[in-house]
Amino acid sequence: MSVVINTNYSARVAANNLATSNQMLQNSLNRLSSGSKIVNPSDDAGGLAVSMKLSATENRQTALSNNIGDATSLLQTQDGALQVGGAILNRVSELETLYQDPTKNSSDLANYDAEFTQLQSQLTALTSQTFNGVSLFGSASTTVDVTDDLSSSTAVTLSGQALSSTASGVGSINASAISSLSQLSISTITSAIQNVATMRAVNGAEQSRLSFASSLLTTNSTNLASAISRISDVDVAQETTNLAKWNVLVQSGTSMLTQANQSAQIALKLIG
Repeated sequence: MSVVINTNYSARVAANNLATSNQMLQNSLNRLSSGSKIVNPSDDAGGLAVSMKLSATENRQTALSNNIGDATSLLQTQDGALQVGGAILNRVSELETLYQDPTKNSSDLANYDAEFTQLQSQLTALTSQTFNGVSLFGSASTTVDVTDDLSSSTAVTLSGQALSSTASGVGSINASAISSLSQLSISTITSAIQNVATMRAVNGAEQSRLSFASSLLTTNSTNLASAISRISDVDVAQETTNLAKWNVLVQSGTSMLTQANQSAQIALKLIG
């Protein structure tokens, strides 16, 4: 090889190798310090795009889980009111039976009427119960989305529970007193009890479906998190191995660059 002064080819090669090794060392340090395999978009442009879409899907599913939890709370509150309504109707049916006892005097009957009036008022009050300002009872149904595409075909429909309805609720319990047999009878009371029992059954079925939908979202969210991790999270064991490799190459490259820079001094000896 020729001995030259102006161009030190060996030093340039060593400098290029050192720059590459130093850049890779910095990349390893960035990945280990951030815990992310994709620190800059240039690290994995395609992987970054995929991970962003998957992250958005995971966030939507988390929001859906929260919505389902709120809907479940509404149904639980609704069922609590229906449970109280059923207990009231049970007591009303008991009062109706007791009222027919021929051994009761007029004062006793008046006491039964007084209790019935209070129970009837409480039963009416139940029909106007709300959850966070949303009516618990009404004829209109509502839907709860359970998939991240917000598709109406997979949404869960919460049936309208018309508790105040005369035909399907407790609206038939509207007598002024137990003695008003034309307005209040055992068959009327048992029909109202059946209506409340049906409402509770529907409520339970809806809660059950929401529970399974929530379980599916939880499973999907876990799998998405795993997929995102494989794309964007750094493998610490592998990256620490790379760090050691590039650290050694930077040190050896620095040493070789120093020696390459000194090789030009051979020309000075020849000139001298």
